[in-house]
Amino acid sequence: MHWKIIILMLFIIASLSLFSGCLEEGNEINEKPNVEIHYPQNGITISGLVKIFGIAYDLDEDDNIEKVEINLNNSGWIVAEGTINWSYDWGTYHLDDGPYTVNIRCLDGKEYSDIVEITVIINNPKTMESDSHKWAIFIAAANYPSNNESKLGNGGLNLAEDMAAYFIENYGYSTANMYILFDDGWIRGDNGYGNRIETLQQRHHQYDISYAGASKENVKIVLNYIIEESNRFVDSEVFIWLYGHGYGNENDEYTGGKILESSAVFLWDEMISDREFGEILYDLRSEKTCVIVDACFGGGFADKTIYNFPTFFLMRSNIPNSGRIIISGASKFRTGYASTTRGPLFSLLWFEGIKSGNADGYNSGFREMGKPPIFEFNKDSKVSVEEAFHYASYLLRTDTNLEDYSKMASQINDQYPRRGILRNNKDMFLGD
Repeated sequence: MHWKIIILMLFIIASLSLFSGCLEEGNEINEKPNVEIHYPQNGITISGLVKIFGIAYDLDEDDNIEKVEINLNNSGWIVAEGTINWSYDWGTYHLDDGPYTVNIRCLDGKEYSDIVEITVIINNPKTMESDSHKWAIFIAAANYPSNNESKLGNGGLNLAEDMAAYFIENYGYSTANMYILFDDGWIRGDNGYGNRIETLQQRHHQYDISYAGASKENVKIVLNYIIEESNRFVDSEVFIWLYGHGYGNENDEYTGGKILESSAVFLWDEMISDREFGEILYDLRSEKTCVIVDACFGGGFADKTIYNFPTFFLMRSNIPNSGRIIISGASKFRTGYASTTRGPLFSLLWFEGIKSGNADGYNSGFREMGKPPIFEFNKDSKVSVEEAFHYASYLLRTDTNLEDYSKMASQINDQYPRRGILRNNKDMFLGD
């Protein structure tokens, strides 16, 4: 009997040990996670569209960060993008100048971190009343999916900055009215193919232009701001440039799969269709607007198919309007081409025609294919938006160095200075 009692006691002791272990494991103390703000720093002055970002980490070393939340000037908690590496784009355009608090916290699924608080000073540039009724936005999404082999590099950003500098130096555009939206707001090494290095706002640039990521929300925020501001002036001038991957079927040589579909361009986080773009621009009243969309199968933005034939009326984007010139680098049925270091081909040719003056005197020719001037009196020593388009179209069609790209069939829908068959032949000269 004694041996039975001994076995029973051993069994009870072992069971209690296992149970005790479970109790101890279940009662393990959870360490609070931690969160840091890397930009902006406490006390600095900010303006425009600001990317707030930082890191969060779990002190239990299992990287279990469920979410990061941000609170702007005690306005309520909002979930930021990302977890371990997090960010939030803050549009400050309509806020009064002065100090604002930014609070950050993170959650590891059990507990919130301590709240990190900084104070920043908002000081947005004021609208100049003299010779400043011009706005420009350059949008480029080039390297969005980490597993995509068709990255477009940093060429779009490089071209956007070149055009922006030219507009500032030659067309009287104010840096306060100039916006560049690129990728997710980060510069990546290896010409866009490497890891994130620094934000656009941290990076040194020639002019004090407003930079941000090319997310759909940012595009809407900035365009709506430009529309609201430019609508205040009867002489406003608006320039919009959009570049990225277009939506279509590259294996369909003849239609790109776009016969009964809208054109669309990939932004950083999602696509934007020509109709969505038209809805955003619906309230724009500027009577001098130029829109260039340089993307594969982008002709739908200009309400064109190919060789200047119009889009079926039920498929139109409604972007073209009185006082507007809408240009697409490639037709609705064709692919476009780009250099990963210099940018999209059509825009490069268009801009070169303006900057060099070589496009002076070019006209539409047959079906807007471009035709060089025959006589010197066709030139006036300055280049219009239309002349630059005809110049680029002509080079794509005739230059033997570009013969691999000759089928792009760039499109233009010119309703400047007004729509309809009775409009005069006045060209649009930016900056005038």
